[in-house]
Amino acid sequence: MAEGIYFVTWDKHVDTAKLFQLDDDCFTEEIEVNGKRYGLFEGTKTFRVKLNDRQNLFNLRHIYLWNKSCNRRTCGLAWTGEEDISLQDCAAAVLNRWGASENTFKHLADRFPFHYHPGFRLKQSEKQEIANPEIKKIGSVTKPLKKKLATLLRRFSKTGETLNKDGSVRQNSTRERLKNEIADIEAELEHNRKTARELPERIDVSEPEDYRSFKAIDNEGKNLFDFTTTAMWNSRKAMVEWLHTIFKQDNEVVDLFYAITNCHGWIINSRDMVKVRLEPLEQPKRRSAQEYLCRKLTSLGAKLPSGKWLVIEVGDSPLQ
Repeated sequence: MAEGIYFVTWDKHVDTAKLFQLDDDCFTEEIEVNGKRYGLFEGTKTFRVKLNDRQNLFNLRHIYLWNKSCNRRTCGLAWTGEEDISLQDCAAAVLNRWGASENTFKHLADRFPFHYHPGFRLKQSEKQEIANPEIKKIGSVTKPLKKKLATLLRRFSKTGETLNKDGSVRQNSTRERLKNEIADIEAELEHNRKTARELPERIDVSEPEDYRSFKAIDNEGKNLFDFTTTAMWNSRKAMVEWLHTIFKQDNEVVDLFYAITNCHGWIINSRDMVKVRLEPLEQPKRRSAQEYLCRKLTSLGAKLPSGKWLVIEVGDSPLQ
């Protein structure tokens, strides 16, 4: 906020029971996001933060959201400074922050090994430069010299001059010895600085004798695996949408898809086709959706590499 950066975020630890006590008429404005209707209204929420041992108060725009598609209520927060940004724009920004995309990645992470790296192998990296180790070595020598110089300067400032009987400065006095030692260290520091300036900042690792070249991980196998994972995800999404045309329970349709794909079954191999028969689900409504999905997949006319047609159906064991 101090830098003038606007933001929106979800409000955490919202008391949903308290939100449902609000009258429906409070939600005076509406917005539609991703095919869902939301009722809106705006308030102010005060926060307290401690800075430099002082309690500071600041206010954020408190955006009340009522998802009318599933009858859920929650809140978002926004800070827009002096900018005239409408309630609808703030609500749209909150609703598009993570939400479905975050759930997608969580869903993928639960079912696919994101960190799996097939075909792991190394190849020569194009980037072979490192920071010059000689400069680092000079720096390691320079640091204690600077510390010693600071100590000598403090001692020098507190040491008075010692004079001979004739009033001349004694050459072997403590102050003179400190003066000479300080001059030697300053000369050494200046030499180190000059040497470091003349050295290149970065060098190729093939130049020093004690360094080996950098290796890079070949990502071709990982790219192929991620491409296949993406295709599987898109296929899953398409099949869930097919199921949704006949099975309208939004909160259960994904679970139904996995129930169907995890069914036990049988494979029947004949001269011109391979038939996959899944055991039927128990609930009539779910079984109907299961049969619809199998018919839909069969209607795609898929063929195996052997040239046989792929047929997917629901039924009892062919051995009975």
